[in-house]
Amino acid sequence: MKKEAIERGEDVIALSIGDPDLPTPQIIVDALKEAAQNPENHCYPLGTGKPAFREAIAHYYASKHGVALNPHSEVLALIGSKEGIGHLPFAIIDEGDVVLYPEPGYPVYRIATLFAGGTPWSLPLRAENSFLPDLESVPRDVLDRTKLLFLNYPNNPTAAFASAEFFEKAVFFARKHEFIVAHDAAYMDMVFPGERATSFLAVPGAKDVGIELHSFSKTFHMTGWRLGFAVGNKTVISALAALKSNLDSGVFGAIQDAGIVALQHYDEIVPSLNATYAKRCEVLITGLTKLGWTGFTKPKGTFYVWCPTQGNLSSMEMTKLLLKECSILVTPGTAFGETGEGYIRFALTAAEGRIAEAINRMQKAGI
Repeated sequence: MKKEAIERGEDVIALSIGDPDLPTPQIIVDALKEAAQNPENHCYPLGTGKPAFREAIAHYYASKHGVALNPHSEVLALIGSKEGIGHLPFAIIDEGDVVLYPEPGYPVYRIATLFAGGTPWSLPLRAENSFLPDLESVPRDVLDRTKLLFLNYPNNPTAAFASAEFFEKAVFFARKHEFIVAHDAAYMDMVFPGERATSFLAVPGAKDVGIELHSFSKTFHMTGWRLGFAVGNKTVISALAALKSNLDSGVFGAIQDAGIVALQHYDEIVPSLNATYAKRCEVLITGLTKLGWTGFTKPKGTFYVWCPTQGNLSSMEMTKLLLKECSILVTPGTAFGETGEGYIRFALTAAEGRIAEAINRMQKAGI
């Protein structure tokens, strides 16, 4: 539909895909240029990641999240966190094992489970429960067959945050029912000024039962670079590393070197980017409120606004209406699973002026 609108000559304001519109910070680009000239980076990289890269990740976790990691056994370089999420079920589940996953949520959790021969079991995220899964609602016979639980906070698409208390409960359930927790922390550093997100690994016992997967894509605007990492339980890290050794040859060394520079300059880069998204969020939230939209919560981070559809429209009906009447593209909630029905997701991946223009178009259209 977007393609057809553009072909008609419409000025489409794309607030759909979670791909930053701002370029990668120049200091990271310059680091890549320099590292690409190093002949040592022209060979096959070490599959688990350069020691210096893994040490930089361990230092970042210690300084920003208070988590101690052994860089040699508890840190693994990934070709983007998506790759790690997609391969994890192949590394640890057998056919018929249950994988619990949040819905609405990142589609790869469910699809990777199916690819690996597992049985996906959705955990509905509902507004009345602050978009946290109700682990106690899972039937006992399902828990007995569960091998893996995916979590994701700050959350895509709802932008919800999880408390340390919730993560402690997840650790308790994992121990009691003997399954692994994989926390997708792609948005852990995308927090608005004055806010803070909790690392799953920061709660007691988390490293005993699970791992955290992180990405440079959103934090440092490096989506096309494909760089991420998995950290935590050394047995799970080892299993994932063993699988990857048969499927890929690691991350290009120059990109790892650029990732080290990104982590070293975290305080110069990340707060500024987050402040930009906070301003954009304010423009969108203020505009939707003036238009009379209700039922949504102002996010504390990520670059998403999860909003109930208005006028009893379905997710797809609302999406089509905004595109047809306003040339605004959003993502229907059903793109994240059936539980997303009745919602749309706005992505703050356009400049403040474009978001303000979107609000103006909606006002003129009476939406």
